[in-house]
Amino acid sequence: MSKFSVALLLFSLVAPSAAFTAFTGARSATFGTRRVHSSLDATLEAILFDCDGVLADTERDGHRVSFNRAFKANGIEEDWSVDRYGVLLEVGGGKERMTAHWNEVGWPAEIPAEGDERKAKVKELHLQKTDLFMDLIDEGVVPLRPGVLRIVDAAIASGVRLAVCSTSNELSVKKIVDTMGPERAAKFSIFAGDMVKVKKPAPDVYNMAVETMGLDPKRCIVVEDTNIGLQAAKGAGIKCVVTKSPYTENEDFSMADIVVSELGDDSSTGITLEKINSLL
Repeated sequence: MSKFSVALLLFSLVAPSAAFTAFTGARSATFGTRRVHSSLDATLEAILFDCDGVLADTERDGHRVSFNRAFKANGIEEDWSVDRYGVLLEVGGGKERMTAHWNEVGWPAEIPAEGDERKAKVKELHLQKTDLFMDLIDEGVVPLRPGVLRIVDAAIASGVRLAVCSTSNELSVKKIVDTMGPERAAKFSIFAGDMVKVKKPAPDVYNMAVETMGLDPKRCIVVEDTNIGLQAAKGAGIKCVVTKSPYTENEDFSMADIVVSELGDDSSTGITLEKINSLL
């Protein structure tokens, strides 16, 4: 067989293989690009926000003021200072917060001494406080934090599901969410108040969100602003972004996956959906 014949035979054997490799390589590159393009939708399933201190700085000028107005309306000589309220925020839940405070300093005479009557009065106070808080929201006293609407809009555009998981009263949480506008608010599931028996730092509210919405916790991100919220997220097996708030800037966030001062209105410097996705 001549050298030319041998070369022709070898080419006929190698060329189809090379062509197949080139095709599959090109197809792999194309499919790879497609996977990168769609990885955000395929990976990040949901963002679970805390409410107070995350969606809005509600604590100091919202909830604290509302508690004090409720006390005054009931003839209770109590006025929580900015500093005292900061300490009380270590207790999750408004009713629990009042109970912890008065267990420490003594109960006012205007509240029944013990038992179911005491619990009923604390619950009544909390409901009054909630109504007063919602009035403040209507007045525009408590705006949304920077970057919240930007992240929410990006999540909606990418098909990422949204929820709020809070120890606050459900009506208060809904009121904050409603300030985003009806189209955004309709995208949120809300898990709040007494929906769970044990509040943060227990993970119950996040576990409820995951189970109710049918989520994979490994494909979710929690946004919190407190150590007790961070503990709740981690207890539920969910990665956590911390946006520090004025009351929590000195808390221990060593367990967080990322810590920032705010989500930020500028996508070039703030937290983005791509950055959140990279934490998973």
